[in-house]
Amino acid sequence: MLLVEGDTRFSVGIKYLTQSTWSHAALYVGDALARRPDRAFSELDQPCVVEADVVDGVRAVGLDSFAGLHVRICRPVGLTPAEVQEVVAHVIARLGHRYDLKNIVDLVRWLVPTPPVPVRWRRRLISLGSGDPTRAICSGLVAGAFQAVRYPVLPVMTQRPRGDPMCPGCVDEILHVRHHSLFVPRDFDVSPYFEVIKPTLACGFDHHALAWADRPESRALAGPGASDAARSTVTKETAE
Repeated sequence: MLLVEGDTRFSVGIKYLTQSTWSHAALYVGDALARRPDRAFSELDQPCVVEADVVDGVRAVGLDSFAGLHVRICRPVGLTPAEVQEVVAHVIARLGHRYDLKNIVDLVRWLVPTPPVPVRWRRRLISLGSGDPTRAICSGLVAGAFQAVRYPVLPVMTQRPRGDPMCPGCVDEILHVRHHSLFVPRDFDVSPYFEVIKPTLACGFDHHALAWADRPESRALAGPGASDAARSTVTKETAE
């Protein structure tokens, strides 16, 4: 899945509200979506990401939609092929659903309650979104897909005695499903169940090949002998 740092006013509000870098969440579905017959797609423009947009609702877009934006790749671990298909099918089935603006209002009330109340009572004081099953927000859409296969994002965790006479102090941790409408993009970033993927490191990274402004001699390391990943990194670092 993708976490995105948006640059619109709405995105700035989400980042301020959640105290996070990330304002948007989307799910990469690969080639599960058939190409539209009325349009030719480039390699990056293929509709391979499903997201919930404020204006257009749940839609499929290409990777070019996130060009120039700060993104983070988060990958669940241990899903079976059948579970992956179910997660993808869950979001694809919701294409065309409208964005749930009432859910945003509820999130504000959840995150910044007035008057202050204990966390365990907040859920009883709010209605979870519009209640319309044809509406969604970005993080709720993705969270609901993973919860459909019982993959945890940030579940509520409680402990109970194990009841083992051989281990009287042992306890079992029991997970409880959080309503999908209460998730925000940052939850996927801080979740211990998603692996953060950094392509620059995954493709091979050699800090010796970087070209530093105060060390011109280091540019020689980025020549023909350097790896493609290293040369790409050098180009990026030099431009910045």
